[in-house]
Amino acid sequence: MSEVVAKIQRVSRASLAHAETLTREWLPQGSRQGSEWVARNVARGDRASGSFGVSLVNGKWNDFADRNAHGGDLVSLYSYLHGCRQVDAAMAIDRRLALGVFSWGAAPATSQPAVNEAAEAAYRQRLEAHAAERNLARQEAAARARSVWAAAKPAGSTHPYLMSRGIPAFGLRQCQRGWLLVPLYANGELINLQWIMPNGKKRFLKGGQVQGAHAPLGEPIAGGRMFVCEGWATGATLHRLTGDPVACAMHAGNLRAVAETMRGALNGSLDLVIAGDDDRQTTGNPGRQAANDAALAVGAMVLYPKWPEGCPDDLTDFNDLYRWHRARLETGQAGDGHE
Repeated sequence: MSEVVAKIQRVSRASLAHAETLTREWLPQGSRQGSEWVARNVARGDRASGSFGVSLVNGKWNDFADRNAHGGDLVSLYSYLHGCRQVDAAMAIDRRLALGVFSWGAAPATSQPAVNEAAEAAYRQRLEAHAAERNLARQEAAARARSVWAAAKPAGSTHPYLMSRGIPAFGLRQCQRGWLLVPLYANGELINLQWIMPNGKKRFLKGGQVQGAHAPLGEPIAGGRMFVCEGWATGATLHRLTGDPVACAMHAGNLRAVAETMRGALNGSLDLVIAGDDDRQTTGNPGRQAANDAALAVGAMVLYPKWPEGCPDDLTDFNDLYRWHRARLETGQAGDGHE
């Protein structure tokens, strides 16, 4: 390993202790969401945040709208955002944090080993502390999910959200506030809930696991077909129209993890179909990209809505298409074919 590469790695480790400070400076229009910094990707002119995230624990970053935009540390993030070499990025961070890894004439070379050892120790402690906190938060969220779910009543078919989406409750429950409860499972256990308010706003239990978890619709049968999709309304639409079971991943970044879990279900006998969103108006179309990646990873088919002529451009998923067709039928307009 060359001396330059070793220095870049030392800067990478040491910078994690200042991850939130650095990401706030580099991506000032973002916000902290749990252990991530979520922001607009300024390198490609994002209009809104959502697909670009940076882990404040290990520095990994990813843009779901651009398969080429990802990296494993804050040095590579700086390099990507500023269009410079990794060594230049490391030197800039070193100078900003006064780490003393590179020689700037301000600190003697003999101080570097102590600085590096302290940074590595802080890095390990940070990872261990975060893992413990995350596990505890997940356990507490899972316990709350089971308690809230047990106390809730079956959702009514006239709930505003269900009526607006044109779908049945399919076993959802409803709390006293009138919020729908969508159960998320992992390894056969209820571990989280998604709340859906009457106005359509959604959120998960604080600290609860989402990645790798899914909301099921219907029971898979050996040798049968199963859909894997993003949102619950999309899954409910597919289940209603086909009768096939569905695993709802809840967001694009979770499609692959859920597809991999479903691939192993029933000894791999399920015929998987990834039913992707078509984010036509979003740069990079993250819905299609995530669905394609998931399908490729597990050897599944992939399916997208087929937009008829005259269909509005802001529709993105199968529920959008379903509701558009229903509206046309109700007004007496001829319907076009759809997938």
